[in-house]
Amino acid sequence: MADRETLQLTSESRSQPQHETILQVALPVPLYSLFDYLPPEGVEAATLPPGVRLRLPFRQRQLVGVLVATRSPEAEGFSGKLRRASTLLDPQPLLSGETLALLRWAADYYRHPLGEVICSALPARLRQGKAPLDPHQPEIGWQLTRDGAQRPLTKLARAPRQASVVALLQQRPQCSEAELRQQLGDVRDPLKRLHHHGWIEATAMRPLPAVESETGPPLNREQQQAVSAVTAALGHFASFLLDGVTGSGKTEVYLQLTQAVLRRGGQVLILVPEIGLTPQLVRRLQRRIAAPLARLHSALAEGERERNWQQARSGIARVVVGTRSAIFTPLPELALILVDEEHDLSYKQQEGFRYSARDLAIVRARHCRCPVVLGSATPALESLYNVSRQRYQSLPLRQRAGAAQPPRLELIDVRGKRMVAGLSPSLLQLVSDTLASDAQVLLFLNRRGYAPLLLCRNCGWFAECRRCDARMTLHLDRGILWCHHCGAQRPPETGCPKCGNPTLVPAGEGTERLESELSRRFVGVPVVRIDRDSTSRKGSFEQRLEEIRAGHHSLLIGTQMLAKGHHLPNVTLVGILDVDQGFYGVDYHAMERMAQTIIQVAGRAGRAERPGRVVMQTRHPDHPLLLTLLREGYAAFARAALEERRQAALPPFHSQALLRAEALDAELPKRFLHEVQQCLTSSPPELLRGVEILGPIPAPMERRAGYLRAHLLLQATTKNALQRLLAAHITALPRLPSAAKVRWSIDVDPMEMM
Repeated sequence: MADRETLQLTSESRSQPQHETILQVALPVPLYSLFDYLPPEGVEAATLPPGVRLRLPFRQRQLVGVLVATRSPEAEGFSGKLRRASTLLDPQPLLSGETLALLRWAADYYRHPLGEVICSALPARLRQGKAPLDPHQPEIGWQLTRDGAQRPLTKLARAPRQASVVALLQQRPQCSEAELRQQLGDVRDPLKRLHHHGWIEATAMRPLPAVESETGPPLNREQQQAVSAVTAALGHFASFLLDGVTGSGKTEVYLQLTQAVLRRGGQVLILVPEIGLTPQLVRRLQRRIAAPLARLHSALAEGERERNWQQARSGIARVVVGTRSAIFTPLPELALILVDEEHDLSYKQQEGFRYSARDLAIVRARHCRCPVVLGSATPALESLYNVSRQRYQSLPLRQRAGAAQPPRLELIDVRGKRMVAGLSPSLLQLVSDTLASDAQVLLFLNRRGYAPLLLCRNCGWFAECRRCDARMTLHLDRGILWCHHCGAQRPPETGCPKCGNPTLVPAGEGTERLESELSRRFVGVPVVRIDRDSTSRKGSFEQRLEEIRAGHHSLLIGTQMLAKGHHLPNVTLVGILDVDQGFYGVDYHAMERMAQTIIQVAGRAGRAERPGRVVMQTRHPDHPLLLTLLREGYAAFARAALEERRQAALPPFHSQALLRAEALDAELPKRFLHEVQQCLTSSPPELLRGVEILGPIPAPMERRAGYLRAHLLLQATTKNALQRLLAAHITALPRLPSAAKVRWSIDVDPMEMM
């Protein structure tokens, strides 16, 4: 939201014809207004429905905008001279009235320019003004030729990439290139070679006959009660919190609800927090659901993503599984919204248009008069607060599905202990014993790289990022120092630049160092590391998960990527190496996220017949909230944490908006936020009632990627009080003297205070 100057449109020389209807258009520019245009030559404005795209002159450019409304020239604010739209791009609206209403609500609530909000809801090709793809046109995929199906795979022994493609096509009659890419990474060269040698041929991807091949396990009493409650609410708005312990069968509830909606002729939107959770859910849906399904996430190619979007918009796709931005997908017969892992921070967009997909799911369900189900083993404190206020209906699942029992949680006090790569002697012995019993071990450390610090023990110098107030992480396998905040990389220093000491020491542990130490200590034991570095190639994450489930790896090392929603039935021991990270965060959300992480990681243990055990290393074994979590469970922890929030007047008991500003000059962000503060405090007393204005102050990490950053926090007793104050001033902020000299943003309901 950097360049927010007031815009004066250049008028055409001739006046507007009398009584010609005016188009109000949303443009992808950072300005808080719609723009008035005349319809294109030869087009009657009365025939144009909201939601169509137009190509329009804007300054010296041609932009693609979306028609939002029309008005008469007699309406207030008409200037008398307007430019004419160049071209009508769509015969029918791409965005329905329901979708436009949701986008307008979101723009108002999150105080973001409407044009950017609306245009961001369109697939990339449509934002560029290209013709929509035909949702009925089949996608081109690949299948084995008759000759290729009969050839032995051993003929490709010297071409492992080609062999992987053929092996996958042996399991499926046909496969799109996007699916192959998701499973195996870049497959363009293997496909070219296989096609040349007659192994494979191109084919039109047509839907396979829909067969419900699985009926699913019988529901237990709690699952059946949840399904019955939501099914009874179909056809009108209701909010549910599916509060189920890990392994309690929440996905089975989602599947049964989806089937119930499809039998009634409706569409279902299923949101997941991360791309990595999409494939396993899609596979389960495809085995159970006899209906077309569409995926929507950023890993898809532009064409495939738009085709899926068009299939959802046209009603061809009856089930849509997507990440955060899928909340804006047009769905003409939407009858149910499911939000899996609703507590996850990934549902909050942290750049640009800063919306919460979870919260917008509630708003959209209300607009569509359909139920919405938020599911989690560790619900967000805001969701539990809404249950207590009877805004959501609680659907508890307190028992694990099948014969699985909850894992046992234990603490290991590591004060004064001699550690080996972050592992205490007690944990090392437990790892050894578990491996000897032919079970899998998962060690969780949410810190990638080899070591978070490279230091000189003579003078105390350590490697810092030159662009951030942060230390550089040593990645030994790549031979680089890497800033995990701005992405800067450089070779490690060969000696101390301060005192000349030739020996620098890596301090602390990351997943790379842990993998190296365990491979050395447990010789012959297959070790696998799951983090962003080891799974950067497309398809490698899913491939590693399949290998783990098949028993190819006994010792698993993982970050947050491995903690969420994955079914790992052979894991019986989970070790959490550093639970204390949550105690030191400057963000008041830190303790909540620590507890959620512990429970989510612990949920990977003992999901089958063998009992699970979870051990956590800590230097704070007497921390009251940690003890509450261990002894009484997440629900008791949440009650205690909510009481702390109430006493501190923090969300969800109060509402917040965070204004951020940054510039290369350290004084400019503070100056701009001081101007904002003065603008807000000049409001009439009734607008300031119940609102505190705190700051401006430097951001917790003041320097990031070379920019100096500052914050101004607004805190209000009610959401309405906060929104009234923001609404009164939002259009004035871009005109403040320093606004054009900084990059600034507004974050309503911030989830990160950094």
